[in-house]
This record gives sequence, C-alpha cells and structure tokens, in this order.
Amino acid sequence: MPPAPAPPGGGAAWRRLLLLLTVLPLTLAALAFVLQWRGGGVDDPTARWPPHAFPGMAEPVRLSLPSSDCSDVLAGSSGPSFPYLRGWSFPSDSGAGLGLQPKVCVQTSTSAGLEQILPWLFYHKVVGVAQFLLFVEGRAAKPNVAGVLESIPGVKVVYRTKDLEDQQARSRIWNETWLSSFFYKPCNYELFVKQSLNMEMAIVMARDHGMDWIIHLDTDELLYPGGAAEYSVRRLLSEVPHDVDMVIFPNYESSVECDNIKDPFSEVSMFKKNYDHLPKDTYFGMYKEATRGNPNYFLTYGNGKSAARIQDHLRPNGAHRWHNYAKSPNEIKLEEAAVLHYTYTKFSDLTSRRDRCGCKPTKEDVKRCFMLDFDRAAFIIASTASEEEMLRWYNERVVWNDKQMNLKLLRKGVLTRIYTPMAIVQGLRESGVFTSVIAAGQPAVNEKLLPKKTDAQSQNVTRLGNLPIKLRASDSKASARKILQAELVFNDTDVTAVPPMSPPGLDDEHRHHSE
Repeated sequence: MPPAPAPPGGGAAWRRLLLLLTVLPLTLAALAFVLQWRGGGVDDPTARWPPHAFPGMAEPVRLSLPSSDCSDVLAGSSGPSFPYLRGWSFPSDSGAGLGLQPKVCVQTSTSAGLEQILPWLFYHKVVGVAQFLLFVEGRAAKPNVAGVLESIPGVKVVYRTKDLEDQQARSRIWNETWLSSFFYKPCNYELFVKQSLNMEMAIVMARDHGMDWIIHLDTDELLYPGGAAEYSVRRLLSEVPHDVDMVIFPNYESSVECDNIKDPFSEVSMFKKNYDHLPKDTYFGMYKEATRGNPNYFLTYGNGKSAARIQDHLRPNGAHRWHNYAKSPNEIKLEEAAVLHYTYTKFSDLTSRRDRCGCKPTKEDVKRCFMLDFDRAAFIIASTASEEEMLRWYNERVVWNDKQMNLKLLRKGVLTRIYTPMAIVQGLRESGVFTSVIAAGQPAVNEKLLPKKTDAQSQNVTRLGNLPIKLRASDSKASARKILQAELVFNDTDVTAVPPMSPPGLDDEHRHHSE
C-alpha cells in the first residue's frame, strides 16, 4: 500500500518553528546586551553595598586620613576592591557578639605602629577573636596610635608605666624560680620576661571579661585555623575535647620572594611548614635545601604558640606555653592549624632589630642578647656591614628567589602556599576598614594631645588604679602568691619557662631513626 500523503503545509510549519527557535535566543541576547550597555536591567550584587563601607557604620563616607607614615599601607588602593567583606559587621560595643562560644582572647605585648597592628587585629576579629589585651610601649603607646586602638570595641590597652613595672616586680612569677634564669639580661631576654609578666596579668583580665581561651601572639603572627569546619579560631577551639587544657599551634615561617616587601600580611603567601606537619623522612631529606646555609631550619623559633583554657591556677610558662600550678596540663598539638610567623619579611627588619638592642656586635656578646642563632648573625651583619652588603646577605639568607628550588620544595610539601590571610587583609583594606577606624579614632587622639587630658579617661585604657583587685600587688610575698588564688597541690618546681626554640637539626636525625 502506498504511504499516506503528508498533510499540506507541514514542511512550512516546521520551517517556521526552526526559524523561531533560532531567532528567539539571538533576540534575547541582543536585548541583554543593550540593557547592560545602558547600565540597567542587570542586578550587580556588589552594587547593593555602598563602596568602602565600614561594617557597622550607618552612613559610610570617604574619610580623609591625618598625615601619617602608615596611611599608604592602610588606605585602599585605586585598584578593584574585594567586595565580599562589605556584608561583614563587627560589634559596635565590647559586649556585643559575645554570645558565641567559646570566647577567645588574644593578648600581645607590642611597640608597633598602626600599619602593623590594625591588619593583625582585624584579621583576628574576622576569624573569631572576641577580646584583645594590648600591652603597649614605644611607638604603640604614642597618642596617635594608642588613641585609635582605645576607640576599637573589644580592645583594652595597658600602658607600660612605672606603676605597672613596680606592680609586676611584686607579682607571683617574679618571685618564683622557673623564670628567674631570664632576669636581668638585655634585648630578647628582657622582652621574654615582659611577655611572661604581661601574660600573667592578662589571665585575670581575660577571666574577668568572661573569656574561655587565651592566646599570646606577637603582632607579626597570624592564627591559621586549618582543619576547622569553617575558617574560624572560635570554631576550631569549640571542637577541642573538654578535658584538654592547652592546644599547641605549630608555627609556619614566612618565605619572602623579594627584598622590597612593604606590607607582609598582604604580600606574602609562601610559608615553610613546621617539623610537626611534615613526614620526618621529608624533613630530614630536604633539610639542607630548606636551610640554605642558615644555622637552623627556621630563621627563628620553631616550637609554635599555644592557647590555654582559662581555669583556676593557670599561669604562663614563657611566651610559647602555659602551665598550671595545680596539675600538669593535658595538651594536644593541632595537625593542620598553625601560627603563621612573618619574620624578617622586610629588609628594614634587620636595622630595626639592631636599633632596639645595645649589645656589641661580637659573637660572644650577642649571646647575652639573643636566644637564637639567626638573630645573632643578623644583628652582627646589621651592625657591621654596609647597606649594600646587608642587602646581599638578606637576599642570600632570607629571600627565596630561586624559583626552581621553590617549586621543588613546594612539590615535596616543605613549602606551602596559604592565600586566605592575604585575601582577608587585602579585603579589609579595600573595603575601607582601616581608614575608617583611624578616622573614627581621631577624637580620642585629639583628646590625648590636650595637655589637661590623661589616658586614664578612656574606657578602653587599663591603669594600675582600675586593675582587678586580684592583680594589685601587696608588699608581702604571702599576699602576692594569692594573685591567682592557687593552692599548690602539684609540685612544679622542676618546670622551667619554655623559651623560643629552633626546630630539630640534622644532629637529631639519628635519634629519629633510632626511635
């Protein structure tokens, strides 16, 4: 039977349908192009927030900065901004936002300027730190710096005054033996003692503020909460078992790739991993390549920093660890999280460290001043060499400018790239956070500059008179020993302060293989 004839007009209908399907997408694409070209019809998510908005400000405006040597580093550039921080907000008062658990306090002793302190401080606000206890001296205690710091919610400023020194000289740990071997020595030893005394005071202050954890950091260190369910130190510590008293963060050391770094937190992304985070065969197998003729695997310390759960009888055990008068702390070491140590990241760090220390540039005298070998060598070079010789030495010993070697060590896992802190700090800057904070702090700065005004008028300043009663020292040793209200039931007379220590060297390889 012959096939039935096709209905008349069927081919024409199909052709019209194909034509419609072809023309419709082209028409829609052209319409979208016209609307975008005219600046309408397309919702740009980044346009929902005003440019350079400071979180928490009702009416963000472009604020002018006072003349300052840190304005270039802290101000946003003319380049594209990182818009995702515009929705973040920081508490407008020190009590806000503290319902989140656990509450984390960071304590530091610093003489740095705003160009270093502000990125450090707000980065840690972003990762969940609730309270900051800043023990300031030198440049950090100047009105144009301290006034800004005092105006920031969640920040307490403690000045190093004669009253404070007298008080600490009568404190508990000053009258104990575990720290005494560091007394009456210059430079790094003096700093180490100051840090420990400040940490003792900070424990009580943090407890009075309702904090759960306390961490001592320097302002050239950033906490990296690797391994947490979110990029948050608070979240990281919330997952620590309740019977753990101390958490150790192994440190990674910055590995700069040029000699003209201006802002380390925004420019450095390469770090050398800690011994504790590497297979031992890799560590010792790549030791010579990783050390590059320097005295040790790291330029400076390699024993990390620690967070302590705030509890009865807690005390510092040097700047790197905590201890307890009543028991041996139960501690764990984190397997992914770290402290990022930005050490010798700027060429000027050589001379700035030299200028802070009055030791003679001899191999014997520098041992009185510095605990670590590289610090000693750097001090001698900075004190005896010309600037050209210093720069050459800096490039040979500090700067990682051999790209092939860098790639080899990155593949082996000795070096690693970490970009998140860089992105956060750059985003804070481009969003106008730092410039807004400086501008908002100018009334406090101006008030400090008035001759009849005193620092004690600020609510964020701690002076001897308004310290918690548990921190005020008495003239008797018996009363001084009640500072933390501890009853000695644990014998810790053999415990000594943990100083900054270098990582294991090749001499330790044999011991490693014999274990």
